[in-house]
Amino acid sequence: MAAIKKDPVDMVIVGFGWTGSLMAMELANSGLNILALERGEQRDTYPDFAYPRNTDELTYGIRLKLFQNAARETVTVRHATADTAMPYRRFGSFLPGDGVGGAGVHWNGMLWRPLEADLKMRSTVIERYGASFIPQDMTVQDYPFTYAEMEPYFDKFEKICGASGDAGNLNGQKQETGNPFEAPRQNPYPTKAQKRQFGGQLFSQAAEGLGYHPFTLPAAICTESYTNPYGVQLGVCNYCGFCERFGCFNYSKASPQTTVLPALYQHKNFELRTQAQVIRVNTDFSGKKATGVTYIDAQGQEVEQPASIVVLSTFQLNNVRLLLLSKIGKPYDPITGEGVVGKNYAYQMNGGIKLFYNKEKIFNPFAATGATSVFMDDFNAENFDHSSLGFIGGATISATTTGGRPIQQMSTPKNAPRWGSGWKQSIKDNYLHAMGVGSSGSVMPYKQCYLDLDPTYRDVHGQPLLRMTFDWQQNELKMTNFIKDKAEGIVKAMAPDHYEVGFMGMNAHYDVRPYQSTHTTGGAIMGDNPRNSVVNKYLQSWDVPNVFVLGACCFPQNLAYNPTGIVGATALFAANAIRTQYLANPGPLVQA
Repeated sequence: MAAIKKDPVDMVIVGFGWTGSLMAMELANSGLNILALERGEQRDTYPDFAYPRNTDELTYGIRLKLFQNAARETVTVRHATADTAMPYRRFGSFLPGDGVGGAGVHWNGMLWRPLEADLKMRSTVIERYGASFIPQDMTVQDYPFTYAEMEPYFDKFEKICGASGDAGNLNGQKQETGNPFEAPRQNPYPTKAQKRQFGGQLFSQAAEGLGYHPFTLPAAICTESYTNPYGVQLGVCNYCGFCERFGCFNYSKASPQTTVLPALYQHKNFELRTQAQVIRVNTDFSGKKATGVTYIDAQGQEVEQPASIVVLSTFQLNNVRLLLLSKIGKPYDPITGEGVVGKNYAYQMNGGIKLFYNKEKIFNPFAATGATSVFMDDFNAENFDHSSLGFIGGATISATTTGGRPIQQMSTPKNAPRWGSGWKQSIKDNYLHAMGVGSSGSVMPYKQCYLDLDPTYRDVHGQPLLRMTFDWQQNELKMTNFIKDKAEGIVKAMAPDHYEVGFMGMNAHYDVRPYQSTHTTGGAIMGDNPRNSVVNKYLQSWDVPNVFVLGACCFPQNLAYNPTGIVGATALFAANAIRTQYLANPGPLVQA
């Protein structure tokens, strides 16, 4: 059956989460005819996340209603090039979103700006320790912009989110309550910092006693009455404990639904089509100009959508897959090191310690947001001397509570029974009296860690699946063991009755089964020339200039921080470049 051909549009946006909705909103006043295509279903705060529907943990937390259906499309995974990749049948390690809002619906709301060294990691390491400090197989590189260049866009995204927090560096002046390591910011956070739980207070006291610098986590959680720059009013968070894996019924956790879509839907030049899965970007005979996209609609019919500008704003993994399926950019070859699409895939290195106290210490874990945390940055990135440590990168250390849900958030000791009356008694004994101290660590990119198309396995539409080749490397294992010792020192100062350490050992391999984070990065990295990157600083394809690629796929390496702050800011940065430069003079915004 021949494909249906639709009328042309000025811009087609593929994927409708944070980056897609921000791009549409920022260009809605430009006069462009904008179409967004989302493969999942339509979702909005009401009725989809209305209380009490949104607190159904079995549906959302266990059966993963808001996430990609692995039976229709997944990735294949292997540790090394010599291994055979196998399909990832049930998502566990990371959870790609699906439907309107994408991962911006189910995230926890941790909202970070990068450190200045994060954006210039390669040059900073070489300056401090010499080029030989970088392992030969590590492909770390600098971002193609500076922190100062991006600061207005970090500020704007925080204002769109109604972000809460305490500034640590306001116009170069260090502030007592915030993160002393943060880069300078022009403005305070839009709303006041979240309340600290008892666990965060204990952690803060212990960390300060050891000479560290704890602070309340900045978060996309609105803590007071607030109207954002788009004119959307946010609700005040009530610490219900259902952020992680859930939509927010209270309009408090920033998501496309709570911060962007109410304003965007007012524009007549914007259209959204759901259940429309894009399978490729179409190009002309030269391969240097995109002519639109082809998608499969809800009836299984192939549809061709012509467009003058194509924006890829799907999840990180799918953006890379679409580039490979569309033959945009040269695929990365790990043997020769040539090519760029699929290069520099990285994940995130986490660890944790469970603390158990007697019944005099009561933590009330249920009264939390997805980002109720006290953090410290003393061992993150280049905030400490690495010269004698033998690794690059670092991690945050924190006391974080994301809720006290009855299925997934029951903390019991290792020696507790796994079922029956003994298990029930252990839950009763520990639910109110346990907490955690965790770390979130950076992961550098390597020649041998990459993404390509699987030669064997295909999705429900017959398209090759994306293949992930990834394992933990010695640099990150050294880093997490260093962090483990620092975290354990804090835990000892917190004096629990009992604690259990859960960090990876030096012989650990990447395991797809336990959830770690959905912070996958790379594969379509940004850079200053087409030899080392897929897109330029404005997230514009070097090879096909009317294609823009947004999101964490553009990160050269993975930070210790959650990626959403950079994801949102770079989307705003790209939208501004399209509006102020590209529309007047279509073509490359950076000369190769």
